[in-house]
Amino acid sequence: MSKVSVAATNDFCPQTLFVYGTRNEDNSPDFGLFCWFSYCWLDQLGVICAIGGTKRTLANIRRNGVFSANLVVEDNLPLADYFGTADGRESGKMDIPVAWEASPELDVPVLVSSPVCFELEVAQEIATNQEDCVVFICRIRNTLKEESLMDETLTHAELLQRIAAVRTCHVDDYWSWDGRHLGKWHERAKEIKPDVEIGAAAQGN
Repeated sequence: MSKVSVAATNDFCPQTLFVYGTRNEDNSPDFGLFCWFSYCWLDQLGVICAIGGTKRTLANIRRNGVFSANLVVEDNLPLADYFGTADGRESGKMDIPVAWEASPELDVPVLVSSPVCFELEVAQEIATNQEDCVVFICRIRNTLKEESLMDETLTHAELLQRIAAVRTCHVDDYWSWDGRHLGKWHERAKEIKPDVEIGAAAQGN
């Protein structure tokens, strides 16, 4: 199969989306949408998270050293897209109906609508050549999973179908696990707040 050289791109490498939950200085919850997320091995399974841009989420993680990663699924995509659209530094960002609770291990905010959530503790921060881009190596201190997903009679295929995780690809599109187009970035946010404006640090706040 012949190939040609092109500019660096991840257009054909779908990425799973997560909403990161952190606490502000006043202990109130804040959520932001991210997709630079993968796994690594420490002395157990760990997580790699890259964050670019001067975001409130980044400041909160650096201050507290802990956060949650909440899987984005079709049912909560509008909410997740809102968290990736609204400016995290605006005081009214969290003035929307959102069901969340404090996690049992690290007391970080987790989304009730997410079927799988990780409680993460930063083990190491790695600087990159970009001043406002960092990589966090994290320990998974706890995993929260919706009880219905513990049904051992379900196959892996059935579980993936039931979870209905959302992925992003082609620069600014959302896709279902089985390849259906679910909208473009910042479109679904209007289902939460019709007049929401795209923040300066959109796609993660």
